[in-house]
Amino acid sequence: MDTPHSPSSCSSSSSSSTYSWEPHATDTINLEPEEPQTPLAVRRALQLLKSGLPELRLQAARDIRKLTKTSQRCRRQLSESVGPLVDMLRVDSDESHEPALLALLNLAVKDEKNKIKIVEAGALEPILNFLKSQNPNLQASATAALLTLSASSTNKPIISACGAIPLLVEILRDGSPQAKADAVMALSNLSTYPNNLSFILETNPIPFIVDILKTCKKSSKTAEKCCALIEPLVDYDECRTVLISEEGGILAVVEVLENGTLQSREHAVGTLLTLCQSDRCKYREPILREGVIPGLLELTVQGTPKSQIKARTLLQLLRESPYPRSEIQPDTLENIVCNIISQIDGDDQSGKAKKMLAEMVQVSMEQSLRHLQQRALVCTPSDLPIAGASEVSFK
Repeated sequence: MDTPHSPSSCSSSSSSSTYSWEPHATDTINLEPEEPQTPLAVRRALQLLKSGLPELRLQAARDIRKLTKTSQRCRRQLSESVGPLVDMLRVDSDESHEPALLALLNLAVKDEKNKIKIVEAGALEPILNFLKSQNPNLQASATAALLTLSASSTNKPIISACGAIPLLVEILRDGSPQAKADAVMALSNLSTYPNNLSFILETNPIPFIVDILKTCKKSSKTAEKCCALIEPLVDYDECRTVLISEEGGILAVVEVLENGTLQSREHAVGTLLTLCQSDRCKYREPILREGVIPGLLELTVQGTPKSQIKARTLLQLLRESPYPRSEIQPDTLENIVCNIISQIDGDDQSGKAKKMLAEMVQVSMEQSLRHLQQRALVCTPSDLPIAGASEVSFK
C-alpha cells in the first residue's frame, strides 16, 4: 500500500479496525447484463481509456463498469484505470462524469487497494462537487461512491477532512430516497472514526435521521445504520434534546427495538438506555409512553448478549424506584416488570406485557428443568441444587 499524504490534502490515511458497511456493486445502481470477462476485454478497455478521443474513453468507462460488476479479478486487473477515470471526473463534460464515476464505484467495491488508490488519485474533490449537483442521478451516484469509499478505514479521516460530512447531511435532508439511504450509511461508516463524530454532531443531523428512520422499513439496513448513528450521538445532551422533541422520534427507535435486525435492536436499546441513564426523571415517561416494555422483555431472552444486559438494565431504570429491593422482594425480572406494569396506562400494553412475561417465566422454568435433568446425569442426588423461585436467566 502506498504511503498516504496528510488528511488536509484530501488524499490520505489513518487506520481503524471498526467494521464498516459497503454495498455490492448492484446495491445502488442497476447495471446492464454482464459480458464475458476475458483478459482481451480488459486489455481493450485499457487501450480505449488511454486514447485521446473522448468518445472512446467514454466507451471504456462503460466497459469497465460492466467488467467490474461482479469480478474481483477484473477489479485487480483494471486497477491501473483509476487515474484516467478520475481525470474524466475533472473534464468539463457532463456526459463523461457519471460513466466514469460508476466505473470507479464498481472498481472500489470489496477492493481496499482500489478504494485507497481512488482517493489518492484526487477523486474526492470532483465527487464532493457532484454532491452539490442539480442532476439527481449524478448526485445519487456520488453519494453511492462516497458510501463505498468510506468503508475503508484509511479513507475515513481524509473524507471528513475534505468537508464531506456537511454535504452528506444535506443529502439526508434534500436527496432522493436512495441517496438519503446511502448518505446515512456513509455517515455511519465515517462515525466509527473517533474524531469524525464531533464533525457529525456540528451538523445537527438528528431531525433528518429520524425522518428517514420513521419512513424506512424497520428491519432494513437503512434502519440499522440510522440507529447506529443515533446511539453515539445521544451521548451529547443537545442530541438527546432534539431526539425527544422530534415528533415520533422515540417511537421510531422503539419500533426498531421491536422489529429490527439483531444489530439494529442492540443500537436501539442502547439509545434508550443512554437517554434513561443520562436523566431518568426526564426520559422515563416518554420511553414508557411508546410501549417499550414488550420489546424489552423479548430482548432479555432473544437479543444479543449486549442487548440482553442493556434491556434488563433499562427495565430496572423504568420501574417506579430504580433502587434494589429488599430480600423479601428480590430483583427478579418478574418483580421488576410487574412493578412497571402496575404503572402503565392502557390495557393493551399492560396485557401484552403480562402475557409475554408469563411466557418468559414458562420458558425459564422449562430451561431450568432441562438444566437439572442434564445435571442429574453427571451428579449424585446429594450434589443437585434445591430449585427455588423461577427467574429469567441472562447469559
